[in-house]
Amino acid sequence: MEFFLKKEGFNVRCALDGRSGLDLLRKKRPDLILCDIMMPDMDGHAVLEAVRKERAYADIPFIFVTALVDRAAVRQGMNEGADDYLPKPFTTDELLAAVSSRICRHAVIRSQLNTSAFQEERAILLTKTSRREREILMLVGNGGTSKEIASQLFVSLKTIERHRENIMKKLNATNAATLARWAIIAELAVRELK
Repeated sequence: MEFFLKKEGFNVRCALDGRSGLDLLRKKRPDLILCDIMMPDMDGHAVLEAVRKERAYADIPFIFVTALVDRAAVRQGMNEGADDYLPKPFTTDELLAAVSSRICRHAVIRSQLNTSAFQEERAILLTKTSRREREILMLVGNGGTSKEIASQLFVSLKTIERHRENIMKKLNATNAATLARWAIIAELAVRELK
């Protein structure tokens, strides 16, 4: 990963374990964290928890890179606040796409955080939707299909489709682009509430 990311012009710092990674983080704030789950002493879940607890670092995009690909493991990582989940084995293109899209998405989010329009939309979102609907909205924003989301949340496809219809009605989202914008607002709102 280090080789290919450096080849694409990314400034990469590597750590052998979770504690070393947190030390690197505190020395210089990164734009994104790629973290394995299965590590000795301090696993990836503990690293993510430590990152999310520190206000100065809580908004850094965090991608789990792991061989654990069962639904329960993916769900646990996303529930803990991971932004993405890159299952091994993956291609160089998949790695670069995940890293680039998360960095770009974060830049867009940061640029909009303090605008009055965002604050108004955030208030609408929090007032009109339930926590479960915001969770589904974020999964939609991450590119999940209704079938994938149903599988990930351990509910029926019909339940997810009903939730999506309700979300679109509540937020007056008439198309996929509008729904994607609401997904970004949901992601921001959830980060602010943590």
